[in-house]
Amino acid sequence: MNTNNLLSKKQIRENYEAYSEYFAEIMSNVVYILQHNIKLSTQPTYKYRVKSFESYYKKVLRLKPDKVEAEDSLIYLTDMMGVRMICAFLEDINFGLEQIKKMFEIKEVEIKGAEKKFSEFGYESIHVLIKIPNGCMPPLKGKFEKLKPISDELVCEIQIRTILQDAWAEVEHELIYKTEFNPFDIPLRRKLASINASLTLADITFQEIRDYQNKLQKALDERRRSFYSIADNLLNEEKDDVVEIEDISRVTPYVQGTIDDLILRAIQAHNDGRLQEAVDIYSKIIEAVPETDKNIIAVIRKHRGMAYFAMNHLDDALEDFQKSIEADPKAFRTYYYKGIVYAIQKKYEEAIDCYTKSLEINQFQAHANFRRALAYFELQEYEKSMNDLNVAIKLGLKPEECASLQEKLVKKFGMNM
Repeated sequence: MNTNNLLSKKQIRENYEAYSEYFAEIMSNVVYILQHNIKLSTQPTYKYRVKSFESYYKKVLRLKPDKVEAEDSLIYLTDMMGVRMICAFLEDINFGLEQIKKMFEIKEVEIKGAEKKFSEFGYESIHVLIKIPNGCMPPLKGKFEKLKPISDELVCEIQIRTILQDAWAEVEHELIYKTEFNPFDIPLRRKLASINASLTLADITFQEIRDYQNKLQKALDERRRSFYSIADNLLNEEKDDVVEIEDISRVTPYVQGTIDDLILRAIQAHNDGRLQEAVDIYSKIIEAVPETDKNIIAVIRKHRGMAYFAMNHLDDALEDFQKSIEADPKAFRTYYYKGIVYAIQKKYEEAIDCYTKSLEINQFQAHANFRRALAYFELQEYEKSMNDLNVAIKLGLKPEECASLQEKLVKKFGMNM
C-alpha cells in the first residue's frame, strides 16, 4: 500500500459529512413513499438515520481499505443510510416486505440473526437494500451544488422489525456492540439468551392472539350480518318462522375448555344455525363467569340475545339485551339490537327510544338513523323520518337500502302539499 496516497481521516470525514444533509433528505423521501404506500392492519412507525462518522470510518477501514488510497471522493457503504420500519406483528414483516418489493428496485434481502444458535444472543430482522429512485434524489443545486454526482453504488437499507425486535436491537447495541468487553460469564450469556428467547416467544404469542382475534372478528361480522338479515326478513315480510342460516363458520377452536374456546364454539354453532347448542354454550359461560366480570357478561348476554332472536324468542332476546346494557351502559350496538326487536314487535316508541340511546353514545351510525326513520314512519311522524333518513344517507347508507322508504316519504309529503 502506498502510504503517500492515503486519505487522512480528516479528509474522509469531510467527504462523508458533506453528504449527511443530502442523505437525510433522501431518506425523508423514502420514508414518505413508505408511509403513503405500505398498507398493513396496523400502520408501522419509521425511524431513519445517517450512519455516524466514527462507525462509518471503522467499517471503511475494515471492509474497504483499498478505497482509502483512492481519489478524493466519497467511499460508499451499503448502510450509510438506514430506514427502520417497525411493525406491530410478525405477519406484518412479510406483508411489508412484499409491498416494498413492488415499490423499489431491490438489490438484496437478508435475514439478520437467522444463522445464530438458540443459545446465542441476537434477534432476527429483515434488511432490504434498495436502489434510490431518481425521484428521491434532491437536485445538485443550491445548498447541494458543490457535491459531486452520486454513484450508482448508492443504496438505502430498510430494516423491517417488530416492536420487540426493535427494542432488543437497541439494547443489544448498547450491551454488545458499544463496549469493548462482551459478557464472557456463562450465567450472563444465558440470561441474554433467555431474554432473547422470551422476546421471540412474546412476538409469537402476540401473533397467535392476533390470529385468534382476526378469526373471531370474522365470525362476529358474519354473526352480525345474519342478525340483520333475519331482522330485515321479519320487518319486511312479517315472517313468524325461523330464518335458516347458511353455514358460514370458518373458526378453528384454540385451547379446549377455556372461555375463549367456549366463545368460539358458541359462535361456530350460532353461525351454523345450531342455535339451541349456541344458547346452551353461552349459558354455560354466563354461569361460570362472576357477575362482577361485567365485560364478559355484557358480550355473552348480547350474543345469547342474538341467538334467541334468531330462534324467534323475542322476549328472551330483550331480557338478554337489557342485562348486557346493565353490564355495559355504553354498548351502543346492544341498544340498537334491542330497538330492532321492539320494532319487530311493533313497539315503535320503545324502538325509537333504544335507537336514540344508541345514537347518543355513537352518533355516526347510518343504520341506527335509518331504522329510527322507519319507526318514525310507522308512527306517521314523517318529518322526523325524513330527517333521520337524510342523516343516514350522509353517513353512507347505500341508495338501494333507502329507496323504498324514500319513495314512501315522497308520496306522503306530496299528498300533504
